[in-house]
Amino acid sequence: MDLLDHFPIVAVLGARQTGKSTLVGHLPIDDLKTVVFDPVIDSFGAREDPDLFLQNQPEPLFLDEVQHAPQVLASLKRRVDRDRAPGRFVISGSQNLAVLRSVSESLAGRVAVLRLLPMGTAEIEGRASERGFLGHWLFEPGFDPAGWSCTPPRGAFERMWRGGMPGLLAMPDRLVPDFFSSYVRTYVERDVRTAADLGSLRDFGRFVGLLAALTATEVNHNQLGRDLGLSRGTAVRWSEIATATYQWVEVPAWSRNAVKRIAGRPKGHMTDTGLACHMQSISTADALAAHPMAGRMFETWVALEVMKRAESWPVRPAIHHFRAHSGAEVDLVLELDGRLHPIEVKLSTNPTRGDCRGFDGLATACPRADIGRKLVVAACEQVRRLREDAWAVPWWEL
Repeated sequence: MDLLDHFPIVAVLGARQTGKSTLVGHLPIDDLKTVVFDPVIDSFGAREDPDLFLQNQPEPLFLDEVQHAPQVLASLKRRVDRDRAPGRFVISGSQNLAVLRSVSESLAGRVAVLRLLPMGTAEIEGRASERGFLGHWLFEPGFDPAGWSCTPPRGAFERMWRGGMPGLLAMPDRLVPDFFSSYVRTYVERDVRTAADLGSLRDFGRFVGLLAALTATEVNHNQLGRDLGLSRGTAVRWSEIATATYQWVEVPAWSRNAVKRIAGRPKGHMTDTGLACHMQSISTADALAAHPMAGRMFETWVALEVMKRAESWPVRPAIHHFRAHSGAEVDLVLELDGRLHPIEVKLSTNPTRGDCRGFDGLATACPRADIGRKLVVAACEQVRRLREDAWAVPWWEL
């Protein structure tokens, strides 16, 4: 609601089935009218004459699936330029190849963009309004982790296998594969067909499956292309489509050298571990527990938990990963006010000092960097000190 109090337009963007329409529907806005655009039918003639469409709609107005009527965005700009009263329009969309470009270019200064990822642990458990361990650790220099009181342990594999789509929260396990099969079919056949002109939708579906297999690894577009018989340019373009449709996110490499940051390979993550498990034919949470990808799925889960937490913070840190030529790695490096906050992820109930080796590699490679307290996110049941400058925390406490 804070955004609606200050901006004439608020855009809620994210993957399909993440709860965008439900979120807007629960906002305490009096007399909010909703128009849902269709990919085939020109609802209310909005595509043919967007000015006439908006002229005949009451405000405040919620325009859902606006990617199906991008012509409306220019008309919104003209109307808002005449009257910048806050809270006039809410728009939402499940892909942003054209929409976000138009939003950022045409509606710059007029729109607040809210990215909606699949639900995180705090949201599922009704704790989203709390700052959480990570917020205290990052923003309060005097925070004492030793005094943190942990809630009972959670089952990581069930959460990872099911993922964070709101529609799956109460769904029986036997129906989860059917949900994701329908999701993938709709995503490829509707969202991607609308978003871009692809030579083969079937090949793109295989490409998304390959991304799922490579979650929590450095992105190599040459290898991605070779594995599917595609050119590097096609692999890059399809990765951008997966990112623009909120199925894939890339975490850039960290370096003190700004040029090397751009040139370094990013690390990729599927934005929902449930979908990643489905694409890899992992049929149950128990099967995930014994799967070779369990550790990387856990890293992706934690990386997305950090991103989801950051979405609610007034100031969002830059999120990177680190890999030195020596082989030293840190899964996540949060940069805030010039200070680095490294996070290592371990699927273990008993993290040790040995799990802090990546922190030492970061310090060695970047001796002049200002490095803050270190964190190991694991499946341990209590917050505990691993060494003087490093703590372990249960993943569900983030």
